[in-house]
Amino acid sequence: MSDPFADPDLIACAEIVQKGDPDRFRATMAAPVEARAVMFPIYAFNVEVARAPWITKEPLIAQMRLQWWADVLTEIETGSIVRRHSVATPLAGAINAGAAKELQSIVSAREIDLERAPFDDQPALNHYLENTAGTLCRVVATALDSRAKSLETELTTWGAAAGLARYLQAVPQLVALGKLPLPDGRPETISEMASSSLNTLEALGRNAKLRTLGKTLGASRPAVLEFWKTKAILRQAMKEPERVADGHLSTSGFGDRARLIWTAL
Repeated sequence: MSDPFADPDLIACAEIVQKGDPDRFRATMAAPVEARAVMFPIYAFNVEVARAPWITKEPLIAQMRLQWWADVLTEIETGSIVRRHSVATPLAGAINAGAAKELQSIVSAREIDLERAPFDDQPALNHYLENTAGTLCRVVATALDSRAKSLETELTTWGAAAGLARYLQAVPQLVALGKLPLPDGRPETISEMASSSLNTLEALGRNAKLRTLGKTLGASRPAVLEFWKTKAILRQAMKEPERVADGHLSTSGFGDRARLIWTAL
């Protein structure tokens, strides 16, 4: 089998993820090579869309960038000729029309980042996380193995929890960019939010459907590697919510390696 990473586009995707989403980069590097060729283009797309609202102070230009990616997804969905681009081209080879349609929800959800106002309430933030991180997790899993569609709801919930952990880590950066990221930033509210998400994950862990996760997900198992830090970050936010505003919500390097190895196993 030829080496997929002889393709300069895939190398470019990997570099985008390495710089823009180092946790998912490390998770992807723990996956089999053939899975990486699917995961890196999708994660690179996510990085490009996620940063579109923040690389300019002009909302119209940011909106045009988001629309550009929406148009790429439409080309993939309709079977049209996909514009030549270092991410769009391998993305078209990694996903099918159904996945392209699903990824549109990530582009649409990111439009709220064009506004610096906070989310109206916690359900609004949850909806955002489900449509961004939740959709991403679901699409990666089904792109690796179509049988993962039987776990769409669970994967979306799981992905949203991982998204919350990352979002809480990003709070100081979002504030520095002029965004009011949380509907209620009081420590007790953050602690409750993290606790609720952990409870959801514990419930998923007791789900009989997920007890046979390895067999059910098959070749899409690498998609769950991105959850390697989720519980540790959420536990920390629950116990020490003041770390969110301080920008000290993180885990140790040694502990990170151990968690990633454990998740991969």
